[in-house]
Amino acid sequence: MQMLLEPLHLLKKADAELNITQGVLEGVVGEELEVLPGMDSVFTLLALERLVGFLGNLGRRNLRKDKYDIIIYDGINIEETLCMIGVTSRARLVGPSLLRLVNEAMSLSTKGSNLNGKMSSEIWDILERALERGSSAFREPREFGYYLVVDPNNPTSVSSALQYWGCAIQAGAQVSGAFGTASPYSDVESEEIVKNFSPVPFALCPHVPMGSLPNWNAIISSNPSEDAQDLLSAPASSSNSNVMEPVKFDPSNKSISLLMPGFDKGGSELLVEAGDQRRVIRLPPEIQGKVGGAKFANKKLVITMR
Repeated sequence: MQMLLEPLHLLKKADAELNITQGVLEGVVGEELEVLPGMDSVFTLLALERLVGFLGNLGRRNLRKDKYDIIIYDGINIEETLCMIGVTSRARLVGPSLLRLVNEAMSLSTKGSNLNGKMSSEIWDILERALERGSSAFREPREFGYYLVVDPNNPTSVSSALQYWGCAIQAGAQVSGAFGTASPYSDVESEEIVKNFSPVPFALCPHVPMGSLPNWNAIISSNPSEDAQDLLSAPASSSNSNVMEPVKFDPSNKSISLLMPGFDKGGSELLVEAGDQRRVIRLPPEIQGKVGGAKFANKKLVITMR
């Protein structure tokens, strides 16, 4: 909780000097903010900032007392982790509108209390630079490495891992590798599983028996263990060479390619996005399949399935 109270106290102190919110911020109780949705991700982000310092000068008060070679983060769940990864990119999109809304609200509430244009732009410039550093850090393998963990013998696990790979790309991250849990009967990965995750490197983690005391010396010296260590210790330059471009432009064909592993056009649902609204339409069994085409006609969007 202290991670949230400290920056809030600094904001209140600055607001008291500049009188930006006319005392509104003073009424915010920091202890009550922890019950808001998404605050777990905010706390996690602040904790990582203290350890990594990816926001630059904005987080300079969070001095790091300890230094670590590697920090392993295993989130509450995958959705929370993806939300945390994409928070800086989303903030860059909504930040200007939010700042403009605050400016207009303050101008209506009290005459002359709104942010002048210069101050408003200066505030956003500072936030924009910090958010850009955060987004760049999440995309940089030397700062953050993202790894998929999958059960190679479970088709559902493989399918889910591929989809989460695509979701991570959408959130602004680059997956550095994939780990599979070795079977007690085989410690060799199949060509099919390696191909599924190509060009991302794949390595098996050694099987650890749960019914008896593990022989850690044998486990650490096994081939899967060495492969996993090699993957984790691979230099960032090697990781970059295995990363496919998330967006690729082809001017000659006037086309854009988006890297979205784990997704295709088939399924039992149709997601339609227009403006700032999304709608999921469940398809009857007789017309489920892939989207063949779409066109606007008579105020309607006509979608043809194949």
